[in-house]
Amino acid sequence: MLIRKHVYFYGRVQGVGFRWRAMQAAKDLHLTGWVRNMYNGNVEMEVQGNGVMIERLFQELNSDRFIRIEKTEILQIPTLEGESEFSVRG
Repeated sequence: MLIRKHVYFYGRVQGVGFRWRAMQAAKDLHLTGWVRNMYNGNVEMEVQGNGVMIERLFQELNSDRFIRIEKTEILQIPTLEGESEFSVRG
C-alpha cells in the first residue's frame, strides 16, 4: 500500500551526512520524496512508498553512527501522483 509521511527529525541531524544518507537509502528502497535542512538545526522530510520500506528507511537512519535522532514527529499525509524520485532540497 502506497503511503506518504511528513517527518521532522530532531537531534544531531545536520552536518553528519543525514540528507545524503536519506537519499541513498530511499533510492535503494524505491521510495520517493525529499529531504531538507531546516534553519533551526533540524531536518524535514516527505517520503512516499510502501510502509514497510519507509520503516526500513527510518531504521537505516537510526543505525548510522554519525546521526543521532533524539525525536521525530511523523504525520501521514495524502500521496502525490507522478512523483518519481527522492531528492535533497536546499
